[in-house]
Amino acid sequence: MPRDKYVYPYSIDEAKRLGELDLWRESHKVNIECKKGIEKAIADNFDGMHLNGDVAKNLCEEFGIDRVHLVLANTVQHAPWDGRYRAENKEWAKDTYIPRNKENDRTTDYSVNSHPEIVNGLINQYKRYYQSLGLFNRSHCDPDSSNLDFNNRVLVVNPSLLKDEFKSPENQLFYANVGGFGCSPGSHGKVMGEFLNDGENTSYHRDDFIGVIKDEFLPEWAAEKLEEINAVPEQSDDGMTMK
Repeated sequence: MPRDKYVYPYSIDEAKRLGELDLWRESHKVNIECKKGIEKAIADNFDGMHLNGDVAKNLCEEFGIDRVHLVLANTVQHAPWDGRYRAENKEWAKDTYIPRNKENDRTTDYSVNSHPEIVNGLINQYKRYYQSLGLFNRSHCDPDSSNLDFNNRVLVVNPSLLKDEFKSPENQLFYANVGGFGCSPGSHGKVMGEFLNDGENTSYHRDDFIGVIKDEFLPEWAAEKLEEINAVPEQSDDGMTMK
């Protein structure tokens, strides 16, 4: 299934440098398939006035949430001069990193050729669908997160690192209680800890987190889990741990 294919995050030049050209090629191929899928979905579902049905959701289920985002944002970025793309969608697209080469840019291969006004409608559908997932974003995090030590803090994992079936707010909360060089501000090393929802121990690079979640946005279940993790075992007079 295309949605299970890895969305390669670097340009072809970087892929060559890393020895990952096959990964780039496979991802680029599916990007083009997604572009064609978008064009077909628009042709099949636009009645002359409206884009009917859950087109964006269906495309995300076929090609993956992050790839649909990439292709739509890439399309708008390629036409900053086109006044038919709405200002809010240009701003949305501008916030998306597209890996491009300075020369021989291949991102035009997956720029959608459908009418910009219909693409606007599809982008709006996509944004509504994405918002319905209820994911944490930068507005839920401390604005000074980049300057904070991550040790013993609850962090928000960038949802682009999660498979679509795990894209939910409870799967974004990570407790950095094991340390790692990445906990220090300015570092790009690894941060070690556990997911609050299931206790899975793993590590991420510091840049993989959106930031430190603000206390007011920490769910009650997560606060209770933190208390459970940090509870100091009660001991008897003879030094034995009491349950």
